[in-house]
Amino acid sequence: AWVYILECADGSFYTGSTVALETRVSQHNLGEGSAYTRPQRRRPVVLLWAVEFSRVDDAFEFEKQVQGWSRAKKIALMQGRFDIFQSGAWAETTRFAAVGG
Repeated sequence: AWVYILECADGSFYTGSTVALETRVSQHNLGEGSAYTRPQRRRPVVLLWAVEFSRVDDAFEFEKQVQGWSRAKKIALMQGRFDIFQSGAWAETTRFAAVGG
């Protein structure tokens, strides 16, 4: 399962989780994703960052954590500044994948 961060066309971030990352990003771009990314003003979206978890429940837990974070903390995560975070579910991930620019 994946946790991911998208950048929307309006500059906002969206955090979600899925078992099929490419399919889910496509759904967001088609307006078939979450209610947050459905409005045209938020599309297209760009995948900025993703991490794969071996367990769906761990991915869901981490998604909910990240959703509560500030924009600055999300940027730190995407930049790989893990030293600012306490260990948690993300520490047990199987793979980090920096995507995008």
